[in-house]
Amino acid sequence: MVLALGDCRLARPSAEGVESPQGRVEATPFPAGKTTPSEDPFAARRQEMVEKLKRQGISNPEVLRAMGAVPRHLFVLPKYVDLAYENMALPIGYGQSISQPYIVAWMTELADLKPGDRVLEIGTGSGYQAAVLAELGYVEVYTVEIIPALAESAQEHLQAAGYTEVVAKQADGYYGWEEYAPFDAIIVTAAPDHLPRPLLKQLKDGGRMIIPIGAPGAYQSLWKFVYEGGELQGENVGDVRFVPFTGGGQRGVGGYEWPLP
Repeated sequence: MVLALGDCRLARPSAEGVESPQGRVEATPFPAGKTTPSEDPFAARRQEMVEKLKRQGISNPEVLRAMGAVPRHLFVLPKYVDLAYENMALPIGYGQSISQPYIVAWMTELADLKPGDRVLEIGTGSGYQAAVLAELGYVEVYTVEIIPALAESAQEHLQAAGYTEVVAKQADGYYGWEEYAPFDAIIVTAAPDHLPRPLLKQLKDGGRMIIPIGAPGAYQSLWKFVYEGGELQGENVGDVRFVPFTGGGQRGVGGYEWPLP
């Protein structure tokens, strides 16, 4: 599948500070800074999770290392801590969820990230996907969350867990983050029913977008799009189920109709 988009490259402006949204959601208590394996009682369970990810087909060694390092139990609600390393999505409040570890690892692997890449996540949620991206250690991470209380609690989680390099804000992610565009990769963690044009216009030449697309309340298709030489190539990589997009994505404006021609 190929679409002609024209020249969508944008100038990259200078970076500014992180915005602080309003609102609050109950956060899991944990010590400031990253913990070492000897201090972390969940380290063995995290390594078991990594072994399961290998058996499920995740093979990128840097992605597996990051999944084995990020303390997922710090990004879930307190009552779900015992389930943190099971391969399942968990509620985080406001009708949203933290994706199952396999999906996070799979989308990170599909993004094909390289040293120096600038990556935008749409849908911060609890902050876990952003933490995994930051744990790679060689990419710039930007993330946008539309729900103010989740945006604030995610920033608290990320900073307390030691991922202070993540740049985050509360806004409608349907429109991306033009200030920091173009991006080498965009990972979308909620499902619109069409391909958002504002996000496509913020992809660098050679950029990748990983995004679930489909009707709300049903299974969607996970797509990997690559924008190169003024054309967009798309590959349907499998079935997934995500919470629906809100904001501009819910209104269905400013994007391509689905399915694509």
